[in-house]
Amino acid sequence: MHTHDSSDTSALSTHTSESEQNYSPFTELDRPTWARLAHELEQPFDLDDIDRLRGIGEHLSLTEVEEVYLPLSRLLSIHVAASRQLRRASNEFLREYTDPTPYVIGVAGSVAVGKSTTARVLQEMLRRWPNTPRVELVTTDGFLYPNAELERRGLMDRKGFPEAYDRRRLLRFVADVKSGTPEVRAPVYSHLTYDIVPDEEVVVRRPDVLIVEGLNVLAPPRVRADGTAGLSVSDFFDYSIYVDAKTSMVKDWYISRFMGLRSGAFADPQSYFHRYSKLSDAEAVETASDIWDRINGPNLAQNVLPTRGRAKLVLTKNQEHAVTRVLMRKV
Repeated sequence: MHTHDSSDTSALSTHTSESEQNYSPFTELDRPTWARLAHELEQPFDLDDIDRLRGIGEHLSLTEVEEVYLPLSRLLSIHVAASRQLRRASNEFLREYTDPTPYVIGVAGSVAVGKSTTARVLQEMLRRWPNTPRVELVTTDGFLYPNAELERRGLMDRKGFPEAYDRRRLLRFVADVKSGTPEVRAPVYSHLTYDIVPDEEVVVRRPDVLIVEGLNVLAPPRVRADGTAGLSVSDFFDYSIYVDAKTSMVKDWYISRFMGLRSGAFADPQSYFHRYSKLSDAEAVETASDIWDRINGPNLAQNVLPTRGRAKLVLTKNQEHAVTRVLMRKV
């Protein structure tokens, strides 16, 4: 259902009966409507911040940060405050005291759609709100099985698919953070070596907010052989965001990013993909398109896109990587 200004609302009530309205679990706001929410908020970033946070092949701008991510960070800040107030009220009702636990936000979306940039921008912005100075970001890449294990299981061409992750370890990590465990550790993944980094970890020590970013973080629980369902990572999320775009556009962005990496990360002799650095433009387009069609495209269609409706907020992008629409779940 679209969100209207007051004049639109009065017109709607005049000409549309309650039974004729198209009810939806989401409120839809177009870019201008959403951007107006930022008018009373101060832009905390400068161009250096944008350059540092921008992902490869993306076009993050000060305008995008101000009109899209500033209102979103304020909304999340409000949700964090409300969550703490609810805990205080519950403690008072139960006549007991329980320590506040981190507020957990999930960020999902396709490869190359810009979810990592969204997560980094939100981390930086939330740190600047007074009630959330400590914000940690963990990506689910660290919970991929090491390459040796993927090869043993015949899954090297299934990286990013649900079966390529140590889901039990990821679930335990998020559950421990949400339970208030003083110190929780996560593995580290290197996009240079395309593998888990031995003996390196991310240490999370009871932050105000934890952002968990990854392809499949909104996946529902797996159904066991006996028909019962266990827990999913998203069961521990307080809020969830899905970064969305047409599949054809995301494929174009993936190919463009692959082209740029030839002279970037791929050029490093240590890179797992160093062999691609010498490809011609035509060969690079063909290679990237093949990888997309065999791996990333099917994973998006089969596993990632079906989780979009589980998000509490959906950011929809156009061809220029600009968010044009925001869908917010009402319930």
